[in-house]
Amino acid sequence: MAQKGLHVTPKGEKWAVRSAGSTRAARVVETQKEAISIAKERAKREGSEMYVHGRDGRIRERSTYGKDPYPPKG
Repeated sequence: MAQKGLHVTPKGEKWAVRSAGSTRAARVVETQKEAISIAKERAKREGSEMYVHGRDGRIRERSTYGKDPYPPKG
């Protein structure tokens, strides 16, 4: 079974951690750094991926924990 990814997204002046496909945030915190820390711990525990979005909503960083579904060649 594929694991859901976690997204760190802006929510107003704050930052949210939410599961992929979820409209409701699991956590809303003051800083992006704090949101990344929460998402990273959870992604490591679940063996899933973490996506960090910028203020413009575009994904600016992606990290895989556990088994990488798209490992680099070579």
